[in-house]
Amino acid sequence: MSSSKFPPNCLPILIGSLPLANHVEAAELIFKYTPEIPLWPQLPKCEKEGMVRQFISGFPGLIDQDSSSRVDTEKVDFTSAMTACYEHFLECEDLPTLPKNSIFRLSDDTARGFSVFKHMLESKNLRPLSVKGQVTGPVTAGIGIKDQQGRALLYNDNLRDMLTKLLAGKARWQVEHLQVFCNEIPPIIFIDEPTIVNFGSTAFAGVSKELVLTGVSDLITAIKKAGGLSGIHICANGDWDPALTSDADIISFDSYSYFDNLILYKKQLVSFLQRGGILAWGIVPTADPEVVAAEQVETLYAKWHEQLQTLCSFGFTRQQIIEKTLIAPACGTGSLSLDLALKVLSMTRELADLIRE
Repeated sequence: MSSSKFPPNCLPILIGSLPLANHVEAAELIFKYTPEIPLWPQLPKCEKEGMVRQFISGFPGLIDQDSSSRVDTEKVDFTSAMTACYEHFLECEDLPTLPKNSIFRLSDDTARGFSVFKHMLESKNLRPLSVKGQVTGPVTAGIGIKDQQGRALLYNDNLRDMLTKLLAGKARWQVEHLQVFCNEIPPIIFIDEPTIVNFGSTAFAGVSKELVLTGVSDLITAIKKAGGLSGIHICANGDWDPALTSDADIISFDSYSYFDNLILYKKQLVSFLQRGGILAWGIVPTADPEVVAAEQVETLYAKWHEQLQTLCSFGFTRQQIIEKTLIAPACGTGSLSLDLALKVLSMTRELADLIRE
């Protein structure tokens, strides 16, 4: 199903991280504020639930030590483990569903929020409009995880290819396990990949546009082939062309801070919307605690309405934009205090309701 079959009409949607250590409590909050499109919670306070570590279990040579992770390519069995992984990748390409014990599965040691989320959907007999999952992008993960010499995996062609295939498989696994809970719309999987707009910057020296696009494209393909809708979550600013011209169904962006930068790419943005693309407007701030504390639903509505008018000036009607809009926080709330995180969730829900009214 393409995104054109899904007019979100300004429903609220969240980004995964929350400042809690209890997955049940986190899931309850998610169901409370976004029951139409809930997502499984990511809790950075829990060991191994950091943005990168959470999705690299199963990578050959992976070692966890002193609250950090690395890949040891000099381990005796590393080559044989790499070979076994590639054989598994090839085997899975021809299977209608992934094996139960596939290395692509999300397990409780790194993603307990996933199993808690599934259990709550089952036990409460919930069938929301859709459900949302997430996976870290290959460039962000490739820079975040290093080998025994301190070299990022991204700059090794073989290791980067292995990492991309692993992440694509984890995205596919989520679609397969979440689609049974969806009422009308297939599962939505967001790829968390801010480097798709700020490649080439000092922090990402040597990262080309082509490298980012290839990795993200592989994950989008895996999500769509499994029957899901693909999204890219970007809480950064830079060159918006790669994201807008990708095959993603949804682009989640920090409209609170970067809307004026996004609309500089008018031609690409118009084309994205015309082909049925959906914007998840991150209009609720999350980066600065003082800004979060100061904002109110009414001020955010005024800001969003001004942005809406700008997009309408590009040749769209108000209704056309609304049908292609989700209301979201700018990013996750894992780094905020619990009080401010709850305020973000509440404002996201209230703003979406106000707009829909």
